[in-house]
Amino acid sequence: MKFLDEAKVHVRSGRGGAGAVSFRREKFIEYGGPDGGDGGRGGDVIVEAVENLNTLIDFRYQQHFKAEIGMHGMGRNRTGHSGKSIIMKVPVGTQILAEDRETLIVDMKKAGQTHLLCRGGDGGRGNSHFKSSTNQAPRRAEEGWPNEEMSVWLRLKLIADAGLVGLPNAGKSTFLAASSSARPKIADYPFTTLHPQLGVVEIDDNEFVLADIPGLIEGASEGKGIGTRFLGHLERCEVLLHLIDCADEDPVGTYRTVREELENYADILIDKPEVVALSKADQLLPEMVEEQREILEKGIGKKVFIVSGATQQGVKDVHRELRRHIVGERERRAMEGREDEGYQP
Repeated sequence: MKFLDEAKVHVRSGRGGAGAVSFRREKFIEYGGPDGGDGGRGGDVIVEAVENLNTLIDFRYQQHFKAEIGMHGMGRNRTGHSGKSIIMKVPVGTQILAEDRETLIVDMKKAGQTHLLCRGGDGGRGNSHFKSSTNQAPRRAEEGWPNEEMSVWLRLKLIADAGLVGLPNAGKSTFLAASSSARPKIADYPFTTLHPQLGVVEIDDNEFVLADIPGLIEGASEGKGIGTRFLGHLERCEVLLHLIDCADEDPVGTYRTVREELENYADILIDKPEVVALSKADQLLPEMVEEQREILEKGIGKKVFIVSGATQQGVKDVHRELRRHIVGERERRAMEGREDEGYQP
């Protein structure tokens, strides 16, 4: 299945049916009076977030969604049939934006969440509603209420607990494969990852979701390489895992390059907790790897882990560190929510 994380669709609800102008016609009843029924209500356009979807590829082949119109009313006070609503099913994590691509309409964060995108028009009233003491035979009925119509953008931001960042060939795909059952493409050339990959990591009877995105290069924020197109998928992550090739000639410069591209994209990414690790440790002698770690720790002022996806060296230690940050961020947000509600510890 191809990966698609952005799509434009046009949605239209159903207009309401018109009310009927009708009069009662029965034998031996001289003054039957009006009996025009109401029009049916038009169908709605509803968005629903569902599980087991991780791409918007379906919206490449269908861009128009139209709900049914309401049927007109009929004699004998019969109400017209209401139009069927249409439900657009999107992956969890989809944002729905207005046509300007900036105004957020709704963020579908939870499975089963629904949102009324376009409301169907109400049906018009039949002439039986307009009967009065001074107008016993009204010949007036209402037209159905108009529908709603709009174009919207769907933007998918994958739901993951931790995200992998780094230059191309930093060993991100290998680490994801060593950490989970995911089987991303792995090769000895840059940009083997062309779209985000997800894997479920199991550690100490706990699980979390790890996301791998295409590698960043200097100038990515200006469109170089694959650019920053997929960085939005990291916005929902609790922590970032920054991998740097242990054989890199300038690990400190490489670290700063990626951090600058993250900062140029959005402050929300630069402010997230970060775990730094030197990858591909199996390709150098242990003393050389240790020397690289000392250089990097001194240059960035952070603890640096050593990992090898091929030999599993240090993988579990990084998993535990990521899990610690994930739990800490969730507890922090929960406490902030309580304080907003006036909670007193």
